[in-house]
Amino acid sequence: MRALQKTVVVFGKHVIGDVYGCDRGKLTDLLYLTRVIREAATVGNMTLLEIKSWKIGDGVSIIGIVLESHISIHTWPEYSFATVDVYSCGVHTDPEKSFDYIVKALGASHYEKKVVLRNYEI
Repeated sequence: MRALQKTVVVFGKHVIGDVYGCDRGKLTDLLYLTRVIREAATVGNMTLLEIKSWKIGDGVSIIGIVLESHISIHTWPEYSFATVDVYSCGVHTDPEKSFDYIVKALGASHYEKKVVLRNYEI
C-alpha cells in the first residue's frame, strides 16, 4: 500500500516567546520599539504595512501588521520582561530571524522560544 503524499498549500510559522532580563529603558521607549518592529520585519523578509502601539502604565504594547501576518511586543519594564510573537505565512519569510533580532535588540539576558508550524495540507 502506498502512502498518500500531501501538499502544503498554506505555509505558516508562528514563533512565540518570553524574554527576560531586558533593558528597562528599551522596554518603555516607544520610538525605539517602533524601530525594532520595522527592522524585525526587514530581517525576516516581511512586508510591513502598519504599526500600532499603546502605552500601558510604564509598559508598551506594539504590533506591526505585515502583509504576511504580524509581529508583536508587549513589555513589563518593572520586571525587565517582554513577550514576543512573530507569525508569518509564506516560505519567503523567516520569523525566527525576526524573533532573534528582537531578543537581541531588547538586551535580553535569556529567553524561551517556541515554534509552531501552522500549515494546511491537502
